[in-house]
Amino acid sequence: MLKRSVIALFMVLILSGILFAGPNLIIRCDDIGMSHSVNTAAKELLDTGLPVNFSVMFPCGWVPEAVEILKKYDNVSIGVHLVLNSEWQEYKWGPVAGGKAVPSLVDKNGYFFPTRALFEENNPKFDEVETELRAQIERALQTGLRISYMDYHMGTAASTPEYQALLMKLAKEYMIGISRFYGEQDSKSIYSVDPDIKTDSLVLFIKNLPKDGTYLMVFHIGRTFPEMNAMTDTHPWGLKEMSRHRQAELDALTSSEFRSALKKKKVSLLTYDQLLKERGPEQLKNPF
Repeated sequence: MLKRSVIALFMVLILSGILFAGPNLIIRCDDIGMSHSVNTAAKELLDTGLPVNFSVMFPCGWVPEAVEILKKYDNVSIGVHLVLNSEWQEYKWGPVAGGKAVPSLVDKNGYFFPTRALFEENNPKFDEVETELRAQIERALQTGLRISYMDYHMGTAASTPEYQALLMKLAKEYMIGISRFYGEQDSKSIYSVDPDIKTDSLVLFIKNLPKDGTYLMVFHIGRTFPEMNAMTDTHPWGLKEMSRHRQAELDALTSSEFRSALKKKKVSLLTYDQLLKERGPEQLKNPF
């Protein structure tokens, strides 16, 4: 009788996926709302039905379109991509709070500085950083979207211990999570991989995932539209033909090869909605 009970329990565990389950993977796509090209790519990925996490740049001009797209899908967790830089030569944005409210965060034209180094050289005031980050979160909430997490564009909003403590404070106040603060293991990005082999690189990464654990992969998707082709990164190490790289990341995520690799490896795709519900902001830990 005991042997039969053990076998029955074993079968239940197998069928429920508790035994022989594979690793967890969080797919996070940044810069949503930056441009029509990025928004179009976001919609294409959402149409696949994959559970994904989209980080929205609320200071950017194409956010209204992004909001209308995101409201139509339930397979996405939405985050605030906290922005303190504007890195493109031909396309700029400034603070949600307004330049007069946060003068130490902007250049003479009222735009965010293109690099973290220039941001730091201008001696940004901590209270103005807090004012702007709050303004971005408030704008996100005012759209009616369900916000479950936040992260940081180019790392600037988490670049000091004081900023990291501020993120923790804001997360608990607004009851949202922070990407990378739930113990996710940061996985290698394929952003700098040659566009022709991005899909192969992504599939190889999935094949080589350990059998357990929770992993984060950050993507930058887009379409090769004229607006994206025209944009040039201010950083000297910025990618050339950036739109090809973003299109290739979209192609990799929507490929049948990627789906097949996920299935074979028994990868579970997680969202920050799930992590927030399971752990809340109370279990956030500073990974720095």
